[in-house]
Amino acid sequence: MSATATDGKIIDGKAFATRLRGRIASAVADLKARHGLTPGLTVVLVGEDPASQVYVRSKGKQTVEAGMNSSEHKLPASASQAELLTLIARLNADPKVHGILVQLPLPKQIDEQSVINAIDPAKDVDGFHVVNAGRLATGGKAMVPCTPMGCLMLLQDRLGDLSGLEAVVVGRSNIVGKPMAQLLLGASCTVTVAHSRTRDLPAVCRRADILVAAVGRPEMIRGAWVKPGATVIDVGINRIDAGGDKPRLVGDVAYDEAYAVAGGITPVPGGVGPMTIAVLLRNTVIAACRQAGLAEPDL
Repeated sequence: MSATATDGKIIDGKAFATRLRGRIASAVADLKARHGLTPGLTVVLVGEDPASQVYVRSKGKQTVEAGMNSSEHKLPASASQAELLTLIARLNADPKVHGILVQLPLPKQIDEQSVINAIDPAKDVDGFHVVNAGRLATGGKAMVPCTPMGCLMLLQDRLGDLSGLEAVVVGRSNIVGKPMAQLLLGASCTVTVAHSRTRDLPAVCRRADILVAAVGRPEMIRGAWVKPGATVIDVGINRIDAGGDKPRLVGDVAYDEAYAVAGGITPVPGGVGPMTIAVLLRNTVIAACRQAGLAEPDL
Protein backbone atom coordinates (compact mmCIF):
# COMPACT_ATOMS: atom_id res chain seq x y z
CA MET A 1 0.00 0.00 0.00
CA SER A 2 1.20 3.52 -0.79
CA ALA A 3 1.47 6.24 1.84
CA THR A 4 -0.52 8.42 -0.56
CA ALA A 5 -3.47 6.04 -0.69
CA THR A 6 -6.80 7.70 0.07
CA ASP A 7 -8.71 4.83 1.65
CA GLY A 8 -8.55 6.44 5.08
CA LYS A 9 -6.55 3.76 6.89
CA ILE A 10 -3.12 5.21 6.25
CA ILE A 11 -1.83 7.81 8.72
CA ASP A 12 0.22 10.09 6.49
CA GLY A 13 3.07 11.39 8.65
CA LYS A 14 4.74 13.03 5.68
CA ALA A 15 1.73 15.26 5.00
CA PHE A 16 1.27 16.08 8.70
CA ALA A 17 4.98 16.96 9.02
CA THR A 18 4.71 19.29 6.00
CA ARG A 19 1.82 21.13 7.65
CA LEU A 20 3.70 21.31 10.95
CA ARG A 21 6.79 22.76 9.28
CA GLY A 22 4.55 25.40 7.68
CA ARG A 23 3.24 26.43 11.11
CA ILE A 24 6.81 26.48 12.44
CA ALA A 25 7.98 28.76 9.60
CA SER A 26 5.11 31.17 10.38
CA ALA A 27 6.02 31.17 14.08
CA VAL A 28 9.68 31.84 13.26
CA ALA A 29 8.76 34.73 10.97
CA ASP A 30 6.61 36.19 13.77
CA LEU A 31 9.44 35.85 16.33
CA LYS A 32 11.81 37.65 13.98
CA ALA A 33 9.36 40.44 13.18
CA ARG A 34 8.07 41.07 16.70
CA HIS A 35 11.07 40.24 18.87
CA GLY A 36 14.15 40.15 16.62
CA LEU A 37 14.64 36.52 17.66
CA THR A 38 15.87 33.87 15.23
CA PRO A 39 15.85 30.36 16.74
CA GLY A 40 19.16 28.57 16.21
CA LEU A 41 19.87 24.84 16.04
CA THR A 42 23.38 23.39 16.18
CA VAL A 43 24.09 19.78 15.28
CA VAL A 44 27.29 18.04 16.39
CA LEU A 45 28.49 15.10 14.30
CA VAL A 46 31.36 12.90 15.46
CA GLY A 47 32.82 10.58 12.84
CA GLU A 48 31.83 9.69 9.30
CA ASP A 49 28.79 7.43 9.69
CA PRO A 50 27.00 7.70 6.29
CA ALA A 51 23.46 7.40 7.69
CA SER A 52 24.19 10.08 10.29
CA GLN A 53 25.64 12.38 7.62
CA VAL A 54 22.50 12.08 5.48
CA TYR A 55 20.29 12.72 8.50
CA VAL A 56 22.32 15.76 9.60
CA ARG A 57 22.13 17.25 6.08
CA SER A 58 18.37 16.81 6.09
CA LYS A 59 18.06 18.47 9.49
CA GLY A 60 20.17 21.42 8.35
CA LYS A 61 18.17 21.88 5.15
CA GLN A 62 14.81 21.82 6.92
CA THR A 63 16.04 24.16 9.66
CA VAL A 64 17.05 26.78 7.08
CA GLU A 65 13.80 26.31 5.13
CA ALA A 66 11.87 27.13 8.32
CA GLY A 67 13.78 30.42 8.60
CA MET A 68 15.99 29.37 11.50
CA ASN A 69 19.74 29.55 11.96
CA SER A 70 21.48 26.24 11.35
CA SER A 71 25.07 25.36 12.19
CA GLU A 72 27.06 22.17 12.26
CA HIS A 73 30.19 21.08 14.10
CA LYS A 74 32.11 18.05 12.86
CA LEU A 75 34.66 16.17 14.91
CA PRO A 76 36.75 13.22 13.70
CA ALA A 77 35.87 9.69 14.78
CA SER A 78 39.06 9.74 16.87
CA ALA A 79 37.86 12.71 18.94
CA SER A 80 38.09 12.29 22.70
CA GLN A 81 35.23 12.68 25.12
CA ALA A 82 36.99 15.71 26.60
CA GLU A 83 37.09 17.42 23.19
CA LEU A 84 33.38 16.84 22.68
CA LEU A 85 32.50 18.06 26.18
CA THR A 86 34.57 21.22 25.61
CA LEU A 87 32.60 21.93 22.42
CA ILE A 88 29.28 21.37 24.20
CA ALA A 89 30.30 23.75 27.01
CA ARG A 90 31.03 26.40 24.38
CA LEU A 91 27.64 25.87 22.71
CA ASN A 92 25.86 25.95 26.08
CA ALA A 93 27.32 29.43 26.64
CA ASP A 94 26.45 30.76 23.15
CA PRO A 95 23.24 32.84 23.32
CA LYS A 96 22.62 32.40 19.58
CA VAL A 97 22.39 28.63 19.99
CA HIS A 98 18.96 27.67 21.33
CA GLY A 99 19.08 23.97 20.53
CA ILE A 100 21.99 21.51 20.66
CA LEU A 101 21.75 18.07 19.13
CA VAL A 102 24.60 15.56 19.30
CA GLN A 103 24.02 12.99 16.58
CA LEU A 104 23.99 9.43 17.89
CA PRO A 105 25.55 6.89 17.86
CA LEU A 106 28.91 8.13 19.10
CA PRO A 107 32.30 6.36 18.73
CA LYS A 108 32.97 3.72 21.37
CA GLN A 109 35.53 5.80 23.29
CA ILE A 110 32.81 8.34 24.19
CA ASP A 111 30.13 7.71 26.84
CA GLU A 112 26.83 8.78 25.30
CA GLN A 113 24.97 9.46 28.54
CA SER A 114 27.77 11.70 29.86
CA VAL A 115 27.61 13.72 26.65
CA ILE A 116 23.80 13.97 26.69
CA ASN A 117 23.84 15.14 30.30
CA ALA A 118 26.50 17.77 29.54
CA ILE A 119 24.00 19.61 27.31
CA ASP A 120 22.11 22.44 29.03
CA PRO A 121 18.62 20.93 29.62
CA ALA A 122 17.08 24.12 28.23
CA LYS A 123 18.94 23.52 24.94
CA ASP A 124 18.40 19.74 24.89
CA VAL A 125 16.04 19.69 21.90
CA ASP A 126 16.35 15.89 21.67
CA GLY A 127 14.81 15.65 25.14
CA PHE A 128 17.28 12.98 26.28
CA HIS A 129 18.82 14.78 29.29
CA VAL A 130 18.04 13.14 32.63
CA VAL A 131 16.44 16.40 33.83
CA ASN A 132 14.04 16.45 30.88
CA ALA A 133 13.30 12.74 31.32
CA GLY A 134 12.49 13.40 34.97
CA ARG A 135 10.30 16.39 34.17
CA LEU A 136 8.37 14.37 31.59
CA ALA A 137 7.88 11.51 34.05
CA THR A 138 6.55 13.85 36.74
CA GLY A 139 4.35 15.97 34.49
CA GLY A 140 6.69 18.96 34.47
CA LYS A 141 7.70 21.33 31.68
CA ALA A 142 10.14 19.22 29.68
CA MET A 143 11.80 19.19 26.30
CA VAL A 144 10.12 16.07 24.92
CA PRO A 145 11.91 13.52 22.68
CA CYS A 146 11.04 14.17 19.05
CA THR A 147 9.92 10.75 17.83
CA PRO A 148 7.48 10.00 20.68
CA MET A 149 6.06 13.54 20.48
CA GLY A 150 5.55 13.08 16.75
CA CYS A 151 3.71 9.80 17.42
CA LEU A 152 1.46 11.49 19.97
CA MET A 153 0.63 14.30 17.54
CA LEU A 154 -0.34 11.77 14.86
CA LEU A 155 -2.50 9.87 17.35
CA GLN A 156 -4.30 12.97 18.58
CA ASP A 157 -4.84 14.18 15.02
CA ARG A 158 -6.31 10.78 14.13
CA LEU A 159 -8.31 9.95 17.26
CA GLY A 160 -8.85 13.24 19.09
CA ASP A 161 -9.17 12.71 22.84
CA LEU A 162 -7.16 9.62 23.86
CA SER A 163 -8.61 9.41 27.40
CA GLY A 164 -9.34 5.89 28.56
CA LEU A 165 -7.92 4.13 25.52
CA GLU A 166 -5.76 1.08 26.12
CA ALA A 167 -2.26 1.68 24.74
CA VAL A 168 0.51 -0.88 24.39
CA VAL A 169 4.07 0.30 23.68
CA VAL A 170 6.35 -2.50 22.50
CA GLY A 171 9.88 -1.36 23.35
CA ARG A 172 11.40 0.22 26.46
CA SER A 173 14.25 2.39 25.16
CA ASN A 174 15.01 5.75 26.77
CA ILE A 175 14.68 7.37 23.34
CA VAL A 176 11.25 6.08 22.29
CA GLY A 177 9.56 3.44 24.46
CA LYS A 178 9.74 5.05 27.91
CA PRO A 179 8.93 8.64 26.85
CA MET A 180 6.13 7.34 24.59
CA ALA A 181 4.58 5.62 27.60
CA GLN A 182 4.87 8.83 29.64
CA LEU A 183 3.19 10.89 26.92
CA LEU A 184 0.34 8.39 26.61
CA LEU A 185 -0.10 8.41 30.40
CA GLY A 186 -0.21 12.20 30.21
CA ALA A 187 -3.00 11.86 27.64
CA SER A 188 -4.93 9.65 30.15
CA CYS A 189 -4.45 6.36 28.33
CA THR A 190 -4.13 3.06 30.18
CA VAL A 191 -0.58 2.12 29.27
CA THR A 192 1.31 -1.18 29.10
CA VAL A 193 5.01 -1.23 28.22
CA ALA A 194 5.88 -4.57 26.63
CA HIS A 195 9.27 -5.87 25.55
CA SER A 196 11.27 -8.97 24.61
CA ARG A 197 10.67 -10.61 28.01
CA THR A 198 6.90 -10.03 28.00
CA ARG A 199 4.94 -13.25 28.40
CA ASP A 200 2.47 -13.93 25.57
CA LEU A 201 3.32 -10.73 23.73
CA PRO A 202 0.72 -11.36 20.99
CA ALA A 203 -2.07 -11.45 23.58
CA VAL A 204 -0.81 -8.25 25.21
CA CYS A 205 -0.73 -6.49 21.83
CA ARG A 206 -4.26 -7.66 20.99
CA ARG A 207 -5.60 -5.69 23.98
CA ALA A 208 -4.43 -2.40 22.50
CA ASP A 209 -6.64 0.31 21.05
CA ILE A 210 -3.31 2.04 20.33
CA LEU A 211 -0.32 -0.16 19.46
CA VAL A 212 3.09 1.52 19.22
CA ALA A 213 5.90 -0.68 17.88
CA ALA A 214 9.43 0.49 18.71
CA VAL A 215 11.58 -2.62 19.01
CA GLY A 216 13.94 -2.37 16.02
CA ARG A 217 13.12 -5.87 14.73
CA PRO A 218 11.83 -6.13 11.17
CA GLU A 219 8.14 -7.07 10.90
CA MET A 220 8.07 -8.55 14.39
CA ILE A 221 4.47 -7.45 15.08
CA ARG A 222 2.17 -9.66 13.03
CA GLY A 223 -1.31 -8.90 11.80
CA ALA A 224 -2.79 -11.52 14.13
CA TRP A 225 -1.40 -9.52 17.07
CA VAL A 226 -3.49 -6.46 16.17
CA LYS A 227 -6.93 -5.84 17.65
CA PRO A 228 -9.46 -5.19 14.85
CA GLY A 229 -9.86 -1.44 14.42
CA ALA A 230 -6.78 -0.55 16.48
CA THR A 231 -4.51 2.35 15.58
CA VAL A 232 -0.98 1.13 14.85
CA ILE A 233 2.06 3.43 15.06
CA ASP A 234 5.17 1.81 13.58
CA VAL A 235 8.33 3.57 14.78
CA GLY A 236 10.70 0.99 13.28
CA ILE A 237 12.80 1.56 10.19
CA ASN A 238 14.80 -1.50 9.20
CA ARG A 239 16.82 -2.10 6.06
CA ILE A 240 16.56 -5.67 4.81
CA ASP A 241 18.21 -7.28 1.82
CA ALA A 242 15.52 -7.73 -0.83
CA GLY A 243 17.88 -9.32 -3.33
CA GLY A 244 18.13 -6.27 -5.58
CA ASP A 245 20.45 -3.29 -5.74
CA LYS A 246 18.81 -1.44 -2.86
CA PRO A 247 17.72 -2.77 0.52
CA ARG A 248 14.01 -2.71 1.31
CA LEU A 249 12.77 -0.50 4.13
CA VAL A 250 10.33 -2.14 6.51
CA GLY A 251 8.99 -1.28 9.93
CA ASP A 252 8.62 -3.31 13.11
CA VAL A 253 5.11 -4.26 11.97
CA ALA A 254 4.24 -6.72 9.19
CA TYR A 255 2.50 -3.95 7.28
CA ASP A 256 0.23 -5.79 4.85
CA GLU A 257 -1.01 -8.15 7.56
CA ALA A 258 -1.65 -5.35 10.05
CA TYR A 259 -3.20 -3.09 7.42
CA ALA A 260 -5.92 -5.67 6.82
CA VAL A 261 -6.96 -5.53 10.49
CA ALA A 262 -6.13 -2.05 11.79
CA GLY A 263 -8.36 0.99 11.80
CA GLY A 264 -5.37 3.20 11.07
CA ILE A 265 -1.66 2.55 10.50
CA THR A 266 1.52 4.48 9.76
CA PRO A 267 3.47 3.28 6.71
CA VAL A 268 7.24 2.83 6.51
CA PRO A 269 8.57 5.02 5.03
CA GLY A 270 6.28 8.06 5.17
CA GLY A 271 4.80 7.60 8.64
CA VAL A 272 6.68 8.42 11.84
CA GLY A 273 10.04 9.23 10.19
CA PRO A 274 9.15 12.66 8.74
CA MET A 275 7.66 13.68 12.08
CA THR A 276 10.95 13.36 13.94
CA ILE A 277 12.74 16.25 12.20
CA ALA A 278 9.58 18.39 12.16
CA VAL A 279 9.24 18.01 15.94
CA LEU A 280 12.96 18.78 16.33
CA LEU A 281 12.32 22.13 14.65
CA ARG A 282 9.27 22.64 16.88
CA ASN A 283 11.38 21.92 19.96
CA THR A 284 13.99 24.44 18.82
CA VAL A 285 11.36 27.18 18.51
CA ILE A 286 9.96 26.31 21.95
CA ALA A 287 13.48 26.30 23.44
CA ALA A 288 14.24 29.72 21.93
CA CYS A 289 11.02 31.19 23.35
CA ARG A 290 11.64 29.76 26.82
CA GLN A 291 15.22 31.05 26.86
CA ALA A 292 14.01 34.52 25.81
CA GLY A 293 11.14 34.55 28.31
CA LEU A 294 8.52 34.69 25.55
CA ALA A 295 5.20 32.92 25.25
CA GLU A 296 5.46 29.67 23.30
CA PRO A 297 3.57 29.49 20.01
CA ASP A 298 0.88 26.82 19.72
CA LEU A 299 2.63 24.26 17.56
